Amino acid sequence: MFRPGNNTPAAPGGELHIVFQRGDLVSDMRSREMCLIAQEVVESGGWTELRRHFLGYWGDRPCYVLEIDEVDELDPMRFQKGNLYHILGRVDEQLFALAGRASQLLDWERDHQFCGRCGDRMQADVDERAMRCGPCGTINYPRIAPCIIVLVTRGEELLLARNANFPRPMYSTLAGFIEAGETAEETLVREVREEVGVEVRNLRYFQSQSWPFPNQLMLGFFAEYAAGDIVCDLTEIADAQWFHYSDLPMIPPLSSVSGQLIQHYIENLP
Repeated sequence: MFRPGNNTPAAPGGELHIVFQRGDLVSDMRSREMCLIAQEVVESGGWTELRRHFLGYWGDRPCYVLEIDEVDELDPMRFQKGNLYHILGRVDEQLFALAGRASQLLDWERDHQFCGRCGDRMQADVDERAMRCGPCGTINYPRIAPCIIVLVTRGEELLLARNANFPRPMYSTLAGFIEAGETAEETLVREVREEVGVEVRNLRYFQSQSWPFPNQLMLGFFAEYAAGDIVCDLTEIADAQWFHYSDLPMIPPLSSVSGQLIQHYIENLP
């Protein structure tokens, strides 16, 4: 349903907006699609536009990300503000990914107002999505942080962990950032060893997911337990355990690749 694009349509009409205010996503509670706000709603609100970027097309309608002034008042009976987590699982995956794209592009432009090499002000490139420095020629493109996320299994048991920073008693699959010079597979082996002290084998790629917290690309894998006892790195992992698939703790929703890894494995057990 979403088609990305860089070139703003020549003729206005039918615009949809993903709106942010002070970093919070604005949702229209009267709209089925929540975070897609029509142009007429934006205009009737009298909101002050600070930044606006073309994203592409939602169906056949042009779609933009819009940042409004923090002093703009929102009708509390109609609009709700919050981070992207508050729409996770409440909108379809494509719309959540689009909201994540919008948030990441705003953050990227905000963080690249000045050149990191010479200090001069950067300008948005007219031909591609990039910030360009005129004096020294430096170009900055939107950046993502690739990560692995892995479900380690031992027959009918799943190795799940609770991150030390989780606000709720939720257990999830293991994850970690890919470091410079590493392959995804090397990262997986290292992260599992560092976080819970076990060795794995038979790595299998599953699928990926854009995860805008803040700008990650999650590469999902399955791996089989090979050796070792669980020893948690307590700076990151509060607890890790083997759970039988029929007796799982609170786990992430199916809107996350972690939840999808768990569901896929259980559904395909012999």
